[in-house]
Amino acid sequence: MGRAALFDVDGTLTDTNYLHVTSWWEAFRQAGHTVTMHDIHHAIGLGSTDLIAHLLGDERDHDLNAELSAAHTTLYATYFNRLPALDGARDLLHALDDRGWRIVLATSAGGSELKALRRAIDADDVIAGIASADDVSSGKPAPDPVHHALEIAECGPDEAWFVGDSVWDMQAARRAGVRSIALLSGGIPRPDLEKAGASAVYATPADLLAHLDSALPAEPE
Repeated sequence: MGRAALFDVDGTLTDTNYLHVTSWWEAFRQAGHTVTMHDIHHAIGLGSTDLIAHLLGDERDHDLNAELSAAHTTLYATYFNRLPALDGARDLLHALDDRGWRIVLATSAGGSELKALRRAIDADDVIAGIASADDVSSGKPAPDPVHHALEIAECGPDEAWFVGDSVWDMQAARRAGVRSIALLSGGIPRPDLEKAGASAVYATPADLLAHLDSALPAEPE
């Protein structure tokens, strides 16, 4: 058993939330739905089916789920060769690895999207594993992705921290019994993240790295 740092990816390690927003906005537009970018932004972090349900409601045409998801995937894929990592993301993961933390990513991305994100982060040498929403029956805010990440890390909830940028990340961590740190780099306001369960809030990965010794002490609490 050891300590684990579990990380969301979009908006936490990569500056990709708004790329998702515009891709979803266009996918909805093509399907004849008017959805504001504000509402889409606040739904980012949910899996595709849950995001569509959150934005269109239960009375929607469920047959459109696959069409909308495919459109979003196609539109978002145009950015794959230039996805930007957030400042300090790679250094943060390496600093944690140097301090003996086992690093696991917990993301709804998969396939070529996940490959593009990993290429952007450029820290495969310190990433112990990846928990994808494809591996569990329910995505965030359900605790399943966090539970799966803990299994990969071979770590108990009290020996882990979850770092994310959305209310869904914070809720999933709380339901899994894992303490959480929120980053503002995904564009969600501090009060929303604190209300959802964040124990601490930092601006960016670089900001968390600058305060790492106090945020995630070298020795267990």
